[in-house]
Amino acid sequence: MGNRLLSGAACVLLAACAAACNRAATVNSTPAMPQGLPAASKELTDQFDARIRAEWDAIARKDKQALDEMLDENYVAVEADREGERFRGKVLNELDRSSVTQATLSSLKVTALGPDSVFVRYEVLMAFPPGSTQRFLKVLVGEIWVQRNGQWKALHYQETPVK
Repeated sequence: MGNRLLSGAACVLLAACAAACNRAATVNSTPAMPQGLPAASKELTDQFDARIRAEWDAIARKDKQALDEMLDENYVAVEADREGERFRGKVLNELDRSSVTQATLSSLKVTALGPDSVFVRYEVLMAFPPGSTQRFLKVLVGEIWVQRNGQWKALHYQETPVK
């Protein structure tokens, strides 16, 4: 009878430990991260393709007003020239000195981050005037755009040079 009592107590103890371990694993586990957000609809992608092309066209034409209308008041850009971040005012002031004569865009992908924000990534090949130190520069660009009062505005721009 002593062995049966001992065996029964051991079973109860093991069951209690298993339940406690199972409960701890459930409490301490973190939800799995999503594999990635789906690409935006064709309509939204087409809309941002046009916006990004207009942005680069304004840069090539040195059109401060057109570019300013596209930028959020908290806009920040980080360019591949290693000069750090630029805020909206500095970006607009530097536009007069820009030597980009043409920008060829490719590989555009738009990801909706929410109803009022998107992440746009693309490749751009910038051309500079003949005789420039660097004739061409290829960069990968990531931009965050947000909707403010019904208007889409560029909030953040990051470029990374590639070969």
